[in-house]
Amino acid sequence: MLNVRSFVELYTKKLITLIEEIDAGVVCEIVESLELVAQAGGRVYVIGNGGSAATASHMTNDLGVSGLGRRGLLSLDMISLADNTSVMTALANDVGYENVFYEQLRNRLCDNDLVIAFSCSGNSSNVIKAIKYAKTEGTKVVGVSGFDGGELMELADINFHVRTEVGDYGLVEDVHMILDHLIYSYYLQLMSND
Repeated sequence: MLNVRSFVELYTKKLITLIEEIDAGVVCEIVESLELVAQAGGRVYVIGNGGSAATASHMTNDLGVSGLGRRGLLSLDMISLADNTSVMTALANDVGYENVFYEQLRNRLCDNDLVIAFSCSGNSSNVIKAIKYAKTEGTKVVGVSGFDGGELMELADINFHVRTEVGDYGLVEDVHMILDHLIYSYYLQLMSND
């Protein structure tokens, strides 16, 4: 069994390697998609379960009205579909957990909207159902996945993928959070350069 120091050293080495593998071109594609949504007056829907729900919420905070919006850097109408406990639990109870994101998107998606889906496995049934629906509506999808990418990686138009061993949730979620902070910090540095 590894002691704490050895574990920390091993974990941070793995994390550094994953950070070094971030594809800047994919981050550019995501930024371009966000800017197109802002220019066209669309909405960004962000979804995810568990830790990925927390990342979806954090991204909505950083890139939405309370982060970039109030600073006048990017005006995104952005909503995390995991943030309303009453809606989530009512839908899970009444129509099944696999429908909690689909039902919130159904009959709401408009031209110029974007869906960002976080899923470490890429196979969360409620995420996949929502993404399949978004695709039938012609909505662009950003898939943010880990492990082998799962079905989300096959369905998404843009893929930010963190390839790890199955079960490395911490590492995957760390890098997903870095994606949020990369985008947020990019816009902040634009402000500081003015």
